[in-house]
Amino acid sequence: MDTWNVLEYAAWALSAFFALAMLYDLVRIDTTYDNELLTSSREGEIEATSERHVI
Repeated sequence: MDTWNVLEYAAWALSAFFALAMLYDLVRIDTTYDNELLTSSREGEIEATSERHVI
């Protein structure tokens, strides 16, 4: 095998690792937090009211 084949296999291995890590994180977040909490924009509203724009 030449260098390019090794790099190709390494790239495929990294992409498979990242895909599995994202799936693990998806399952962990989905089982840990309620969907209502994940879709709320409460934090954004708090930040928007605390910002002060001085001209």
